[in-house]
Amino acid sequence: MELDELSFDLYRPQPLLIVISGTSGIGKDAVLQGLRERNCGLHFVVTATSRLPRPNEVDGRDYFFFSREEFARRIENGEFIEYAMVYDDYKGAPRWQVDDALKSGKDVVIKVDVQGAETFRKLYPEAVLIFLIPSNIDEWFGRLKARNTESPENLKVRIDTAIEEVKKIDLFDYVVVNAENCLDKAVNDILSIINVEHHKVHHRKLI
Repeated sequence: MELDELSFDLYRPQPLLIVISGTSGIGKDAVLQGLRERNCGLHFVVTATSRLPRPNEVDGRDYFFFSREEFARRIENGEFIEYAMVYDDYKGAPRWQVDDALKSGKDVVIKVDVQGAETFRKLYPEAVLIFLIPSNIDEWFGRLKARNTESPENLKVRIDTAIEEVKKIDLFDYVVVNAENCLDKAVNDILSIINVEHHKVHHRKLI
């Protein structure tokens, strides 16, 4: 083999689409914030919702907050990779946020519910799907109650939904424990997963 026939370009890391999911109240937002603070050059997709902002949430940073009418119009225009009605409000992943970042060569991180993760598995089969779990069920339930954002009826819906979501864990590639007061470990575990994926000989090819 001649020297000029060697092509190490084949083994350069390809951009990854990292899908982080889990049941309601598992701490997905906290994990994403922990990843942001590491300044690792990841692109974080801002998802959209039709619900009203919670205290301290900022439009365009935490979510794109659209009215239901605006959300429906964007659905008609095909602007979402996936969308769903979740707990009486729309949630969706803007297509441009994902595709533009992947084309730029950046690893892309997106937070979705389990229903959304199913859609991403179908549309982006090479995506890396990570499921967050608590260290135990009592810890998770305590977090959910501590948010004080749910009525008793909505809390029951979230619990019933979580029971069904956990049954779909085989959909995912990795499980990461996000234990109380151990956020750094969960963040480190996710960064380790990304590092391992980039060192595989057979890369996940999304574009």
